[in-house]
Amino acid sequence: MAAAGSKFIPKVVLSSSAGQRSMPVLGFGTASDSTDATLVKTAALEAIKLGYRHFDTASLYGSELALGEAIAEALKLGFVGSRDELFITSKLWLNDAHPHLVIPALQKSLQNLQLEYLDLYLVHWPISAKPGKVQLPVKQEDIIPMDYKSVWADMEESQRLGLTKAIGVSNFSTKKLQNLLSFATIPPAVNQVEMNTIWQQEKLTEFCKANNIIVTAYSPLGAKGTPWGSNHVLDNKVLKDIALARGKTVAQVSLRWIYEQGATSVPKSYNKDRLKENLEIFDWELTEEDLQKISQLPQKKFILNVTLGNGIDPNFLQELWDGEL
Repeated sequence: MAAAGSKFIPKVVLSSSAGQRSMPVLGFGTASDSTDATLVKTAALEAIKLGYRHFDTASLYGSELALGEAIAEALKLGFVGSRDELFITSKLWLNDAHPHLVIPALQKSLQNLQLEYLDLYLVHWPISAKPGKVQLPVKQEDIIPMDYKSVWADMEESQRLGLTKAIGVSNFSTKKLQNLLSFATIPPAVNQVEMNTIWQQEKLTEFCKANNIIVTAYSPLGAKGTPWGSNHVLDNKVLKDIALARGKTVAQVSLRWIYEQGATSVPKSYNKDRLKENLEIFDWELTEEDLQKISQLPQKKFILNVTLGNGIDPNFLQELWDGEL
C-alpha cells in the first residue's frame, strides 16, 4: 500500500554512502519546541500515508521514541512495505561528540527508534560540550573544541559497522568542511544547515556541490513560531506576490526555490493540509523573473548559536561560523 506521494518525490544519491544510498529531496522534520510525543507520532504516521519517506530527527529533539513508534506502526499496518523504503536521519549531540562516545550515542538513537540502522547520522554541531546530562541552554563554559579527527574516525567506523548507511555534518561552515575533507577517509555525504530564501547560503552550496556534498536545508520556511525562528520567510511581501501570481503558497514557493538550487529540505509541519501542500512542489517551476526577485532579497541569518539564548561572546560566534554570518 505504497502512498502516491513517495513515487514523485525525487531522490539524490549520497556519494559516500554504503551501497550508494539515495535520499528523498523532501523530508519530514521533527525539530520542535513541543514535547508532545502523541503529536509527533500522529503527524509522522500521517506523513507516511501521504508519501513522505525521509524523516529527520536528533537525540536533542526528544522525538526519536515517538518517530520510532510511528515507523513500527506504519510497517505493521502496511502503510510502507519495508524498513528499506524509509530514510531516517538522526544526529550526534554536543555532549556525545567525543571519541568513544559516538557509537554508544548512535546505538542509543537506534534503540529509541527501534531500528537496526540509520540511513544518515550527522554531527549536529562543529563543537563539543562536556560529557554528561544534556542541558539547554548550553553554558558557554561547558563548550569545548571538538577533536575533529577522532570524532570523525568514530563516525566512519559507525558506517563501516553498518550502524548507519551514510555520515555527514550539520552547521559546518565552508572552512570547517575544508578541514574535515583534508583528513576524512569517508567524506561527509550531507551538510544540514539553515537555508531559506532569506538566508541563501550561496558560497556554501557552491562549495558543497563542488565536493559532492548534499546540502539539506533546515528551517526552510524560517521556523516561524519557534524560539530560534522568524516570520521573515512566510511574511515576505516579494514571496507573497510570487505565490499569488503562481497560484501557490509562500511555503511552496520557498521549498521549490530550495529544490531548484539543488538542495534538499526537511520542513517541519504537524498539520495534514500543510504536509500535503509541501509535497506539491515538483510539477511546476519558478520563472527566471521569480528567481531574480528572490536573489535580491535582503539576507539575514537567524540560527546564530547553539544555546537558543543570548549573551554569547561575539568572538565565539565569529569562530563558530568562520565569518559566514
